[in-house]
Amino acid sequence: MKKGKLKKNSEQFLEGKFISKEKGYGFVELNEVLKEKLNSDIFISKDNNKLNALDGDTVLVSLLDTEASEGKSVEGKIVKIVKHKNDTIVGIFQKSQNFGFVIPDNKNLGTDIFIPKKHFNGAKNNDKVVVKLTKYPEKDKNAEGKVIEVLGRVDEAGVDMLSLIKEYKLPYEFPIPVLDEARTLNQLVDKNDIPNRVDLRDEVIFTIDGEDAKDLDDAVAVRKNEDGNYILDVHIADVSYYVKSGSELDKEARLRGTSIYMLDRVIPMLPFELSNGICSLNAGEERFTLSVTMEIDEKGRVISSDVYKAIIKVTERMTYTDVYKIISNSDKEVCKKYEKYINNFKLMEELAHILKSRRLKNGYLNLDIPESKIVLDDNGKCIDVKKYETTFANEIIEQFMLTANETIAEKFFWLDVPFIYRVHEEPDVEKVRELNKFLYNFNYRIKIQEDKIYPTEFSKLIEAVKGKPEERVILNLVLRTLKLARYEAKNIGHFGIGSKYYCHFTSPIRRYPDLFIHRIISEYFEASDNKKQKFAKQAEKFAKTSSEAEKTAQKVERESVDIKMAEYMESKIGEEYEGIISNVTNFGVYVELENTIEGLIRFENLGDEYFIYDDEHKTLTGEKSRFIYKVGDKITVKVIEANKILRRISFAKI
Repeated sequence: MKKGKLKKNSEQFLEGKFISKEKGYGFVELNEVLKEKLNSDIFISKDNNKLNALDGDTVLVSLLDTEASEGKSVEGKIVKIVKHKNDTIVGIFQKSQNFGFVIPDNKNLGTDIFIPKKHFNGAKNNDKVVVKLTKYPEKDKNAEGKVIEVLGRVDEAGVDMLSLIKEYKLPYEFPIPVLDEARTLNQLVDKNDIPNRVDLRDEVIFTIDGEDAKDLDDAVAVRKNEDGNYILDVHIADVSYYVKSGSELDKEARLRGTSIYMLDRVIPMLPFELSNGICSLNAGEERFTLSVTMEIDEKGRVISSDVYKAIIKVTERMTYTDVYKIISNSDKEVCKKYEKYINNFKLMEELAHILKSRRLKNGYLNLDIPESKIVLDDNGKCIDVKKYETTFANEIIEQFMLTANETIAEKFFWLDVPFIYRVHEEPDVEKVRELNKFLYNFNYRIKIQEDKIYPTEFSKLIEAVKGKPEERVILNLVLRTLKLARYEAKNIGHFGIGSKYYCHFTSPIRRYPDLFIHRIISEYFEASDNKKQKFAKQAEKFAKTSSEAEKTAQKVERESVDIKMAEYMESKIGEEYEGIISNVTNFGVYVELENTIEGLIRFENLGDEYFIYDDEHKTLTGEKSRFIYKVGDKITVKVIEANKILRRISFAKI
């Protein structure tokens, strides 16, 4: 069967997940095999969703055509709703005399929810509520439901984040059996197990994290041997020692998959007793670790490695800020405080530069896109948004963790051990061609060689735009072009890191795949064949569930930031800012401000004229003025709308 074509059969239907859009149309996401054959997801017009499928529903689709054309998806019609995704909805309650409506927070849901008066359950006008659906939408009728929980007033502190938790059904409280099990753990290491471990309690070892970090699961040390090679020790909290397979803690960690960070709160994968207690590598306290020691030559090559269980006692809990002050010699007081360790940090800096240099030559995509730093007041209200500043101290830990992850992945790949890998496929050729349309405006281009793309091509582009006005915009476009990384039981390499072998080993407190492979590493050499088979089956299952959990976490974290950005801009209506055009579409242009906030200028707010959209080069041209708008252009805007409920910010051109 040729790519882009699927044999049409009126008796055959395709199953997928319906992704609804606010304007009524949507797409059905297929599995990878079917999507590859069709070369697209299936477009569903409003008229072809007569069954009123809601966002996220599993549906059956019949194809109306079988081939995707240039810039156009295959079209289909929903013939059956296999399974509704949601039976509860979060939204704003709107009350009238005899009935009410709930307007969902998810604007793509496709329906408001009718609430009979007997099912108000104490909800007042403009309350945020959780609704249980009693009837799904039919023909021209709205969905119907009953209020089962009132979260608070729409403008009440903390209700916005609580609404997100409820919308995504996040497990924000630990079940009692899980907490009971956590509380039975001894907060001191078991002395009886110390003889089974490498004793490194007298070694100089550091944790290096942000000021606010509490779950410290990695520690490092660097020295040189007689041959002049670097010896890098990476010590990771031995969480699998405490979280046994099949335990209540393990089942809950598996369910959560990852910790979720929502600005003013964390939904942790493991209870406090572990994440901030016995599994946190706190300075001066004895802790069990799963450690890897790597010998690295002057070119950054790992020439030997050893994985083992250890007991350590961290010498100092360092922050990125203080380490940078030491390596840059920019604060005499800090340098004096840590005077006896200055050479340790200088050696770390030296090795990190070598590792990064080697990585860049191999095609490592150094996407240095500043993250947003959201500043909240004591009530959780956003009072500032700015770039999150990082230094080379952050880079030190980044390079050391990358190296440890690669080393572990390669070692266990060649041992042919059941494992979970972190994989990242090369981008689709068509998406790279689309990116080249943008890059055309800046005289850049990514070479495509016989329908294959190499990481070094992206790496060259990233280096070429460094320090240029268009850097941030192009890096964001590159990010949108790349595929999402995920977990797999099969190793297929990591495009973004330019690595043949990669896994997540270094954060078992907050990621389940790390915890799982710790368990494999700890038990594999003693395991029976039955145990090995069990690990292989679990690896496939847990890779899939962890990837899904990660997608949810990323979406929640992104939406929490969007909410707070819009909240911040609500007080800035009428104010003017300088920005850069970050995207050009057929309905307007997106503009990003220096503080990382992005908003949309719709055509009516761009100028009093018609605009011609050039899809080939991604530009807009004013019909009368002939003024051309393109990605990367500087522009002055005024804030005309900001709505935290809709998570929307709108600008007008000045």
